Amino acid sequence: MTDTPARLLSLLSLLQTPREWPGSELAERLQVSSRTIRRDIERLRDLGYPVEATLGAEGGYRLVAGAAMPPLLLDDEEAVAIAVGLRAGAGHAIEGVEEASVRALAKLEQVLPSRLRRRVSALQSATTALTRGDGASVDPRTLTTMASAVAGSERLRFAYRAGDGARTRRVVEPYRLVSTGSRWYLIAYDLEREDWRTFRVDRVAEPFATGARFAPRELPMDAEEFVRRGLRGGGTYVVEVTFAAGPEALPDWLREAVVVGVGVSEAGVPGAGVPGGGVPGAGVGTRVRFESGDAPEWLAARLALTGVPFTVQAPEALAAGALALGARLAGAG
Repeated sequence: MTDTPARLLSLLSLLQTPREWPGSELAERLQVSSRTIRRDIERLRDLGYPVEATLGAEGGYRLVAGAAMPPLLLDDEEAVAIAVGLRAGAGHAIEGVEEASVRALAKLEQVLPSRLRRRVSALQSATTALTRGDGASVDPRTLTTMASAVAGSERLRFAYRAGDGARTRRVVEPYRLVSTGSRWYLIAYDLEREDWRTFRVDRVAEPFATGARFAPRELPMDAEEFVRRGLRGGGTYVVEVTFAAGPEALPDWLREAVVVGVGVSEAGVPGAGVPGGGVPGAGVGTRVRFESGDAPEWLAARLALTGVPFTVQAPEALAAGALALGARLAGAG
């Protein structure tokens, strides 16, 4: 291997395998002398790759953790496995890794050969993921198209279906993708309406990056807060709910809320429960109070997914949403 850059990439790929490589074995693999291997190791160190050497008959070279993440060199099977995993994580908005999944997937798919892209798509179409059931999945290709447009400050064109079913075509300057842990939203400046808008990504179809560049505008507030305000249609509200169980039966996000009281619940507590009509009489009850910016209908569904009977004390909009959800669930049976 006489081409130095190609040889360095091959050497780096070998060193990324979690084992120690004797210099003689590296020289044999790359068909060069041991002296050339030593020089190449020094070149990698000069480039910032932390290559550790051990002496003796059992000694050799290995790549260790450094201050920064080096570029990964993947074989075909590794690239396909990572792409499939990232698509699954991005498409179903797994809380905590969703935005990073989209960024990584956009980078990987940009350089993925067409033969591997076909393998990834085949695996994706042949499998399905069991999700929490409280959010809509999206096509990862839609997310990566949007993520690339955001990163490249490139205008985006797509078809959009509003909540009332109305269909429009939009041309926007994409600003940021935001995940709520259950849904994806695109914040963008709508050129026709001359204003900022939030779009649910699962309602987007045929996204197309136009190639036209733009100078990013300044969003008037934090991106996450912009989405929250759009979901709640205004300010936050105080929620007060009584659950027919002790705090240990509640999920973490409710246990972290302010516990107003834990004790014996009373029959006939006013409010609305889902499903089946509220907290039963005579039993342990936990009342929580917290502030929320979620749409009442979404919060009612989230409370119902705890699996614990509950009664809403406040606000009225949440009680009405819980009653409506309970009626729909009862009708489904």
